[in-house]
Amino acid sequence: MTRRWTLPLMFGVLLGVLTWQVTLVATPRVLMWLAVKRVASIGGFNQMKHTPLATAASRTIVRPSPDLAYSSCPYDLSHGPVLIEATPVAAPYWSLSIFDANTNAVFVRNDAAGAHKPLRIAIARAGQTIPAGAEAVRVDGNRGVALIRILIENRASFAAIDGARRSARCSAVAG
Repeated sequence: MTRRWTLPLMFGVLLGVLTWQVTLVATPRVLMWLAVKRVASIGGFNQMKHTPLATAASRTIVRPSPDLAYSSCPYDLSHGPVLIEATPVAAPYWSLSIFDANTNAVFVRNDAAGAHKPLRIAIARAGQTIPAGAEAVRVDGNRGVALIRILIENRASFAAIDGARRSARCSAVAG
């Protein structure tokens, strides 16, 4: 009786382990693909989008913090590198994070680490040439998201901060 169930049981366990591994590998990529698609639907790839402050209805990807101003650049490296240029703003906290196609944060710079110096970051795949003077951030995969977050302590100061953050740019590097 036991021999009759051994092979189907082993097959079921093997199938379960295989399904678990495929799920672990595929889930981050699928989630990031969906997130990039939603952010890019606002205005396309390789362009910085400066969204208004979050409200209770804001849900592009997840529930955003109402204390943060967000600017995002969904990037696509299939035709070459993407250049991000940003100047830190006069706010209690700001950060630039770059996420690859597998949801990994491959680059993070904030007000403490950035020493309030302008950023010139080139997102590129291995083998792609970046512009002179740009800091290279090498990623796997063609698509991902660069995200700027700025803490807004007082909504009355948002207009001044918003004007400064809108100078942040994201663009494809001409090849």
